[in-house]
Amino acid sequence: MMISIFDSQFIFVYCIVVAICLGACMGSFLNCAAWRIVHGESFLSGRSHCPNCGHTLTAVELIPIISWLIQKGRCKNCKTKISVRYPLTEILFAVITILCLLRFDLTVLCLRNYIFICCLFLISLTDIDSMIIPDGCHIVSIVTWFMALPFLFTGWMPVLFSVLSAFLIGGGLLLISFIMDKKLGMTSMGGGDIKLFFVVGLYLGFVGTLFALILSCVIGLLFKVIFDRKNMAKAFPFGPAIAISTIVMLLYGEPFVRWYMGFIVWP
Repeated sequence: MMISIFDSQFIFVYCIVVAICLGACMGSFLNCAAWRIVHGESFLSGRSHCPNCGHTLTAVELIPIISWLIQKGRCKNCKTKISVRYPLTEILFAVITILCLLRFDLTVLCLRNYIFICCLFLISLTDIDSMIIPDGCHIVSIVTWFMALPFLFTGWMPVLFSVLSAFLIGGGLLLISFIMDKKLGMTSMGGGDIKLFFVVGLYLGFVGTLFALILSCVIGLLFKVIFDRKNMAKAFPFGPAIAISTIVMLLYGEPFVRWYMGFIVWP
């Protein structure tokens, strides 16, 4: 018998508290992983340390959000200022974790999508810092999707449709990008972005991915106008826009599509 977070008030509160703690810890881990990937370090081994003085962080210095507040945003050893990005990403991912739990409950689907969201979050951080989208995130997302299939299997048609959607979206964007590169004489879309949309196709299907594509273009344009208006022709990290639109569609895609389709008057 499956347990739901909505079975009782106690279970609901307990699960929300766990989700907050887990989300904050995952946000801290993903931030650390992104920094290590960008700087060529392994995030699977080695102690966390201050990037300025190399001081090995103790357990007290690794408490998400709280440690940053206690230390007043500075390294305990060298007093170098610690970016506010750290507590903000921890808070943000705690919120995302709660939303994922509320949307999918205590299910395999929740776990599958949560791992995918973790990958999307890591992709955003690394792309912002280095304009690089790690292939490892794509591999983890694809493997997770296939591993969850036995538990979510509803027939071969949905599976085939998702795989076909991934190839159509990824292949279509690759072709369009190739044509645009030839016409413009410059890179129109990075290979990492195209591979990311391939993975998104698995999770969202064809229609959901098209909506995510449109939404990501709008978000990406807003980011460019707000943060880099003076260099409109310069390349910018598109990964965060794709990640945000994908998470939105993953959590609220079905009602969003129904709402949009409601404006269409069929003959």
